[in-house]
Amino acid sequence: MANSPAETESKNVIERTAQRAVRDPDTVYRWLTYVGIGFFATVSLFPFYWLFILALTPNESIVDMGFVPKGFNPGAFLEVFEVVPFHIYMLNSIVIAALSTIIVLTIGSIAGYVFGRYEFRGRTPLLLLILVISYFPPVAFLIPLFRLFTGEVALFGLSSPQLYNTPWSIVMPLSGITLPLIIFLLTTFYRQIPDGLEDAARVEGSTRIGALGRIIVPLSAPGVATAGILTFIIVYNEFFFSYLMVDGTPDSWSPVLHGVFAFQGTQRVAYNLMAAASIIGVIPMAVIVMLAQERIVSGLTQGALKE
Repeated sequence: MANSPAETESKNVIERTAQRAVRDPDTVYRWLTYVGIGFFATVSLFPFYWLFILALTPNESIVDMGFVPKGFNPGAFLEVFEVVPFHIYMLNSIVIAALSTIIVLTIGSIAGYVFGRYEFRGRTPLLLLILVISYFPPVAFLIPLFRLFTGEVALFGLSSPQLYNTPWSIVMPLSGITLPLIIFLLTTFYRQIPDGLEDAARVEGSTRIGALGRIIVPLSAPGVATAGILTFIIVYNEFFFSYLMVDGTPDSWSPVLHGVFAFQGTQRVAYNLMAAASIIGVIPMAVIVMLAQERIVSGLTQGALKE
C-alpha cells in the first residue's frame, strides 16, 4: 500500500533531521542542553515567579489570575510583619536548623571518622544499616516520639521529660533522621585523606580526636560544608515534625511554616500575605547557600595549595 504524500514528506523530514544530527552531533548536544536548562529553570523558578505575582496582587483581586499581577501592592512584604510576628517564626527556624546542624556535624564527624579510618569486623554491613535507616518514613517515628516528648513514657519509675512545644521536639527527631546520610557522606570524604598526615599528627602527640579536628576536618572542608548545607536545608524545609511537634504559636518555637499558615483564618485567607511570607522565608536559605558556597570554594582552593 503506497504512502500518502503527507506521510512521505514527514518521513523525509525525519530522515533529513536524523542525517543532520549524525553529521553534526555537537549541535544536537547543545540544543539538548538548552532544552534541559529551560525545563529546569521553568520547573524551579516558575513557582517563585507565581508567588511574587500573588504577593504583588491585592488579595481581593486574586481571581482568574494570569501571568501578570492584577495590581501593585509591594506593601504586602511589610504587612507580613505587622499582622503576625513573622520575624519570630523565622528566627525559630534558623535556631532549630542551626542546633540540628551542630549536633549532626559533631556526631556525624566522629562516626564518619570511625567508619572511614578504622578497619573492624562488620563495618560495611553496619554502615549500610545506618544508611537504610535514613530511608524510613518519618511517620513511622511519630507516635513513639510524641509519647516520649509528652512525658507518657516511663522507665524505672521515671517519666520522660516534657519536650513538646520546645525546640528539642523538632531538633532531636530531625537530627536523628538526617544523621545517617551525613555519616555516609563524611565517611566517604574522611576515607580519602592520606594516612600519613594523620600518622604525623599522632607522632607529634595529638590524640585521635585532635587529629580529627586539626587534620581530617580541615582537609575535608568541602565535604563538611556540604554536609552542613544539606542538614540546614533539610531541617529548615522540613514540614512533618515542624508542624506536629509544636502548637503553632511563636512563643513555642514554632518554625516559619506556622508563620505562613498564620495568614489562613477561618473567615478569610490572605493569599497575598501567604505568598509574601513564603518568599521572605526563603531569604535566609539563599544567604546561607551563598555563604556556604564561598566556604566550599575556599576549602577546595586551600586543599589544592597544600598539595
